[in-house]
Amino acid sequence: MAEGKKGFFSKLVEGLAKTRNNIISGMDSIFSGFSAIDDDFYEEIEETLIMGDLGIQTTMSIVENLKEKVKEQHIKEPSECKSLLMETMRQQMDLGENAYEFENKKSVILVIGVNGVGKTTSVGKLAGQLKDSGKKVIMAAADTFRAAAIEQLTEWAHRAGVEIIAQQEGSDPAAVIFDAIAAAKSRNADVLICDTAGRLHNKKNLMEELKKINRIIDKEYPEAYRETLVVLDGTTGQNALSQARQFMEVADITGIILTKLDGTAKGGIAVAIQSELGLPVKYIGIGEQIDDLQKFNAEEFIRALFNIKEKGEDQT
Repeated sequence: MAEGKKGFFSKLVEGLAKTRNNIISGMDSIFSGFSAIDDDFYEEIEETLIMGDLGIQTTMSIVENLKEKVKEQHIKEPSECKSLLMETMRQQMDLGENAYEFENKKSVILVIGVNGVGKTTSVGKLAGQLKDSGKKVIMAAADTFRAAAIEQLTEWAHRAGVEIIAQQEGSDPAAVIFDAIAAAKSRNADVLICDTAGRLHNKKNLMEELKKINRIIDKEYPEAYRETLVVLDGTTGQNALSQARQFMEVADITGIILTKLDGTAKGGIAVAIQSELGLPVKYIGIGEQIDDLQKFNAEEFIRALFNIKEKGEDQT
């Protein structure tokens, strides 16, 4: 596992390269270029963070926090602010103790997200990882309106070696969930992962559909632990934030899967989502392989963003 972790860290460092160039190269010149901690110093930090898609609200919160720490610790040298800034950013991304509670209980995970964000792929990868950790997993193909979604999920089920419950394209998503719950209970599955639709352009329909699905889970599987994850495309930056807000209006969201972080200059959105919405980013995706979706680790994310490696980590 340590090898896998090491490999993922170097991929994360690589994946965040554009964001790092956007934020950190600017930061380094601020820390080394200023001789005093003054208003201009803080303004430069603000500007650089906003450029990295952390957003105005998150940036203001980080900078205010940084100012407090500088004052409390009587820091006079700009260069000493780097580690404080890293710590302040990390604090914006606290997942809380129970972020992955669903792994320890019989659970149902609903996964929603608009087309093109990597939702179905994320469902497949998550199923594969849970199976590899010893869980019995069943997938439900309840995104029945998108052409090829069922075939795509079936392909992932074969790849991950897990069972899938599916019906015809265009069938009632709630009926698929009903069948999947029956299968999960009769086969004593640990986790049921449901790929559901995310047609935000028609919020009323989406809301009704999710209500119907939730009613069926409440009735047929009330003892199951519930997790509702929204998949967001990291390359869309602030748009991902507004999508998350819209999904929060139609569902009780418990966490975020942030995909496509490799190759985007907007990786700072991972900080903004957690800071502004109070929603934890639980998984991040940085590639196509099944192990390129990993649990989010705030400490690792900030170290990768600032390209600070620990001893023994690959120096790629």
